[in-house]
Amino acid sequence: MTEAEIYAFLRQVFAEVFNRDDIDVHPALSAKDLVGWDSFRQVEINLALEEKFNIRIRTREMQDVANVGDLVALVARKRAASG
Repeated sequence: MTEAEIYAFLRQVFAEVFNRDDIDVHPALSAKDLVGWDSFRQVEINLALEEKFNIRIRTREMQDVANVGDLVALVARKRAASG
């Protein structure tokens, strides 16, 4: 699983979660940049990632996630660790 594939999936997830298809999902994008990106929406995003990539994202891991780039890196690390 490449980072490009994770970004492609996140674009789909963001379109569904925010009901918009014009969101530019890029590494620097953060919750402060996107109206409506709150903790509830973050849970939806995380659940979609967990289901798609068969991983578990813990709350404490999200403390170090400041933007989409950090989230993609976290998913990539967890995927690599799961084999």
